Amino acid sequence: MGYLKYTLLNFKYFKKVYIALLLLITILFVGITGFIIIEGYTLGEAFYMTVITISTVGFNEVRPLSDFGRIFTAFLIIFSFSTFVFAVTSISNYILNGEYKVYFRDLRINKKMSKVSGHTIICGYGRNGSQAASELKSHRRKYVVIEQNKELTDELREEHDIPFIEGDATLDKYLEKAGIATATSLITTLPKDADNLFVVLTAREMNPNLLIISRASKDNTDKKLRRAGANNVIMPDKIGGAHMASLVIKPDVVEFMDYVMGQGTSSVNLEEITFENLPEDLKNKSIKELGIRDKSGANIVGFRTPQGEYIINPSPDTVITPQAKIFVLGTLEQIDAFREFATQQNILNK
Repeated sequence: MGYLKYTLLNFKYFKKVYIALLLLITILFVGITGFIIIEGYTLGEAFYMTVITISTVGFNEVRPLSDFGRIFTAFLIIFSFSTFVFAVTSISNYILNGEYKVYFRDLRINKKMSKVSGHTIICGYGRNGSQAASELKSHRRKYVVIEQNKELTDELREEHDIPFIEGDATLDKYLEKAGIATATSLITTLPKDADNLFVVLTAREMNPNLLIISRASKDNTDKKLRRAGANNVIMPDKIGGAHMASLVIKPDVVEFMDYVMGQGTSSVNLEEITFENLPEDLKNKSIKELGIRDKSGANIVGFRTPQGEYIINPSPDTVITPQAKIFVLGTLEQIDAFREFATQQNILNK
């Protein structure tokens, strides 16, 4: 309730309406005061004369006007007519065009974002940003979009139920509004490498533990982004070209990997488990002792050592040590069974 009151009193949300109401009140005050002083009307008579004057409805006067009263009325008509039309039109458009719905829709989204945590911030909702949002949504991950292009924000308002902030992601205040302090990751897909570099620098300073993934267009930007604090740098054009070439060289292998990674289908999935997410009684245990295959039917297909090396099809005797990670592959049913098991054991990486 307090948040709603604050929003209603926030001038920027209802600027047109507030200006229109202020103009109407000013005209009424000037007209009422003038008729009371010049003609000696009562408050009710002065109010009636002011309304029929500024609205030009043409009803009879309360009493015959004096010469000075006629001059005052003439000037009141001249200065008030256009103002009155502007005020009425502004208020009518605000209601009929549905602007109030936009404000309250933004209010609902902002209220939701004020409570979000453990989410991903997506800077830019272009081709890469929208694809990232789609993937996160399909995996039921929480996210917030920051976008300053009005056409895209209008699209987000009208066509999607996506939490977003309209603003420049390179500015601290919009990252703070997106909840960077409680976010777990950030994806910046802005069209200019310089802007992405600025976002990475700012985000790393504001949240040192943040996982940061950045888009890059030029080869020489990769190292700069990593030095600025990006954990991963993606070059969409380069990856796209390599992917197309791989489809020529080894098409079946690439299509199989796309299938496994869930591109174009949702029948398979990959999950990861880190040492830190294991319950105490399963830490420093072997893959065999975890019993993931027996309990869900899913398979452990990869292992990442604490040193960052990857092992394909690790041995059942491989021990899960600090900073290690395992990768689990399975069908939707197997992954669901794994999720249930992982939730019970508190090992699912959320």
